[in-house]
Formats: sequence, C-alpha cells, structure tokens
Amino acid sequence: MATVTQRQTWMAILAKAEPELLEKLVNKLGTLPSYSFLRSPEIGLAMVRGRAGGTGELFNLGEITMTRCVVQLESQPGCEAIAGFSYVAGRSHRHAELAAFCDALLQSPQWHDQIQAEVIQPLQAESQRQQELKQRQTAATKVNFFTMVRGEG
Repeated sequence: MATVTQRQTWMAILAKAEPELLEKLVNKLGTLPSYSFLRSPEIGLAMVRGRAGGTGELFNLGEITMTRCVVQLESQPGCEAIAGFSYVAGRSHRHAELAAFCDALLQSPQWHDQIQAEVIQPLQAESQRQQELKQRQTAATKVNFFTMVRGEG
C-alpha cells in the first residue's frame, strides 16, 4: 500500500503532465483493465490563493478552471474495488480521465511497478528536463548591474 506522500507525488506528476505525453505513455502499456466512471470528467472552478512575499497574509488571487474525474477499476473476484481520482488544471476531460485511471492502477499491486516505471518516471524526467530548460533560458537573460564609483576631483 502506498503512503500518502507517495500518492501525493504521483498525483501531482499526473496532474502536471502534458496530456499528449500521458496519452502516449498509457497507450504503450498494452492490454489494461477496464474501468467505469464514478464521476465523469467535469469542469469547474477553483480559487487560487497566494501569500504576499510568500510568507504574508493569504489573499484570493483569482479562479482557475479545473477538471476532475473519478474512475473505478473493474473488480476481480475476491479483490476490493479500486478508485482513482484526479484534479487537473484546465479543461481537458481526457487528461483528467487518464490521470484518474493511472492513479487507480498505481494503487493496484499488480500494476503499480509497471505504471511507476513506464508512466510516472518518464513524466517526471520530462518535467525535470522542461524545468532545467526554463532555468537555462532565464539565466541567459540575466543582467548584472553594478555601480561605478566616481572620483571627486
């Protein structure tokens, strides 16, 4: 059974993944168990809050569009039914569905290791690559300001 922290980590990776890459990785898995919707993908709004300076008073920044979904893997005889959840930013029904499906598979002992290796790790590597690229692009635009001392005289 996964810890809360492990599940939070993979759910964050799935929610932030590029939908096209997630779709591609899931399609490469082959024959997967079937699932049904407990809550079909639906779009709504969520309030985003911030802190002044990162540590100050909380304030409402604004609303963002989110899509949520809940799926349940078809249960095997003698096994407990597994539900997967997702909340993703934006309006992508398919992204929310795939993220919920992967969450359910990751909770299944027979699928956990394969989904970790073939979906989560590649998504995490791509996220890291994108973050490093942004950091390099930002560093390239850095301007060093300095003050020259004028002599009196």
